[in-house]
Amino acid sequence: MIAIIGLGYVGLPLSLQFAHSGATVLGLDVDSDKVKAINTARTYIKHVPDSAIAEAVRSGKFSASADFSRVREAQAVIICVPTPLTKTREPDLSFVLGTAGNIAPHLQRGTLVVLESTTYPGTTDGELRAVLEEGSGMKAGEHFHLAFSPEREDPGNPDSKVAKIPKVIGGYTPACLDKAIALYSCAVGKVIPVSSCKVAEATKLLENIFRSVNIALVNELKVIYAAMGIDIWEVIAAAKTKPFGFMPFYPGPGLGGHCIPIDPFYLAWKARHFGKHTRFIELAGEINTAMPDYVVQRLTEALSSQRKPLNGSKVLLVGLAYKADVDDVRESPTFVFLDKLTVVGAEVAYYDPYVPVIGPTREHSNWQGHSSIEWNEQTIRSFDAAVVVTAHKAIDYKQLATWSHCIVDTRNVFGKEEFAGLRDRIWAA
Repeated sequence: MIAIIGLGYVGLPLSLQFAHSGATVLGLDVDSDKVKAINTARTYIKHVPDSAIAEAVRSGKFSASADFSRVREAQAVIICVPTPLTKTREPDLSFVLGTAGNIAPHLQRGTLVVLESTTYPGTTDGELRAVLEEGSGMKAGEHFHLAFSPEREDPGNPDSKVAKIPKVIGGYTPACLDKAIALYSCAVGKVIPVSSCKVAEATKLLENIFRSVNIALVNELKVIYAAMGIDIWEVIAAAKTKPFGFMPFYPGPGLGGHCIPIDPFYLAWKARHFGKHTRFIELAGEINTAMPDYVVQRLTEALSSQRKPLNGSKVLLVGLAYKADVDDVRESPTFVFLDKLTVVGAEVAYYDPYVPVIGPTREHSNWQGHSSIEWNEQTIRSFDAAVVVTAHKAIDYKQLATWSHCIVDTRNVFGKEEFAGLRDRIWAA
């Protein structure tokens, strides 16, 4: 049996893939609502259908529990819990190490423990190993196996399937690596062994830092080109016709999701322990973090063109999820806009077909319980301006363009020719 701890956007799809591959999977989570949902074959993640859970549960291959002592039944334990930042932008390993403390007393000899949560190099064979060894009274590499295999999820991408995404794996010892390869080989098509847990941890950071710095580049160019009267989206469309040496990245209103806004800071923090400074990475973070201020500036200009101040205006934020066509709100820039616009005196609301009500969040608990507005002409017309933050395909942008007095578009949804006649009311940001 495989125990997968953390039944969120990483753990749930991974559990289903192992179950589909014939393994018996026990999902463990401290959230009793998730446990109940799994055992009654109900989903709580938009892109994971009820039918997939129902099939796995009915087959007897998948069940969920909040009882961490059941780890003693497992031959392998995979940890998929959050690794956020503290308020001072330092790594917060409390979820990982808390989980390790909970499972350590129940580990059996020969059990494989794999960490999938993104973290800085040295976590698996350092802090995690120490907690597991202290709590179990056993030694990693001798009495139990230890490995790191970074999660690679792309929510909302129908072509992103767990089974088809190559799995990077690093082991604490060669024997640990062999165990981990055998585990994942039964569920994914290709495994990529590397020489150590540290290399696997560093690989994940590289993947996400690569995205962060390239997004920062186009975000900075967006601001510069806008001042020159040049459309960054047209520039990118032309540049990506080059068949070599170029990969398109797209600007936005600020970073979102659990990985891109957080992972660079994990490396920056660890690098300082070695007397190194990640100047390039931190500069990219500063640029991306500043994008919401640029959007607010453009919103202020758009309202001013209609002789309205931002203070006292009604502003609709279109999209709360951090990414198009998902219901994942982790680190969403929309929360930043909700806070910033409220502080300057705007009356703010949001619309998102995938997030009808804001649930609990670690960073923005003040917005819990707020609901998405109703999508109808009367309601939309009651706002002085709308800001497109997330470009969900399910949103009718023709209606938004017709009903809104003023639109600030951060995602180029109105860049199509069909909206050319309405561009006097649309501001790019």
